[in-house]
Amino acid sequence: ICALLLAAALAIGWYIRDSLKVDDFNQKHVLITGCDSGFGNLLAKQLDRRGFAVIAACLTEKGASDLASAASPRLKTLLLNVTDSESIKRAVEFVSAEVGERGLWGLVNNAGRSIPIGPAEWMQLEDFTKVLDVNLIGVIDVTLQFLPLLKKARGRVVNVASIFGRLSLVGGGYCLSKWGVEAFSDSLRRDMYHFGIKVGIIEPGFFKTAVTRVDLIEDDQRRLWDRLPQDVKDSYGANYFHNYIKAQNFSMGVLCSSDLSKVTNCMQHALSARYPHTRYAAGWDAKLLWIPLSYLPSFVQDFFITLLIPVPKSEKI
Repeated sequence: ICALLLAAALAIGWYIRDSLKVDDFNQKHVLITGCDSGFGNLLAKQLDRRGFAVIAACLTEKGASDLASAASPRLKTLLLNVTDSESIKRAVEFVSAEVGERGLWGLVNNAGRSIPIGPAEWMQLEDFTKVLDVNLIGVIDVTLQFLPLLKKARGRVVNVASIFGRLSLVGGGYCLSKWGVEAFSDSLRRDMYHFGIKVGIIEPGFFKTAVTRVDLIEDDQRRLWDRLPQDVKDSYGANYFHNYIKAQNFSMGVLCSSDLSKVTNCMQHALSARYPHTRYAAGWDAKLLWIPLSYLPSFVQDFFITLLIPVPKSEKI
């Protein structure tokens, strides 16, 4: 009985501590990248409704205008290409003018891309760099350029990684980039701790966003397959591409959730909680499948992942 009472008291204490919020949301500026659609778009609207001074960075003018029309006049938009250092410098100038001496409370590195994605042998070097430039180098460049403003506010950095940053489920630059985001975030958290900056990592499972649009992924994978030398195609077998796409679409259909708020609520907590978490697993598949699987031995991971994809014809040759 004493043990149960102690466990209950600890759980209640943890819940209360986790619920404590920082003050004066309306005095806190938050910059979010990748707000044209998906997590960034929803988070911008969500924080705007909570009273934060949101600065939403979009890649396209249409994305910026659509978001501005759906939010309050308090929300500001700007155009930002995270692969262009000059574009980032212009964003720093814009944000500096907005925040003044208060500094920037929150930076959410959300912009990302998934394609090209697929078996490593189908890739060329530029296929890796297309993804790494956005998902990793872009995150680093944006963070470094905004650090002076974040130090002023003793603010928060929220980096969107993925369960692909725990498990390399597929080839291409996506998993590499998300492992890199995890490592960068960990080192940044330790380096910035003494300056009062807190760093949170969001690890979503599968969600229905532009990153997981199966039509875009399939079209790009067909491009990768079509350019392969015939001997490489033969090593996989005539039906491999069809079977690969079929298995991929089935997995996406089963796993992908349409409730993006499971992710944006984690982001909001990382920005508004007095005691934010270091990592947030978002989605049932992340919590119950992928994160636990990442702690198991490699041979268990390999066995499970091979159940999800077809076997090449020449595997046993």
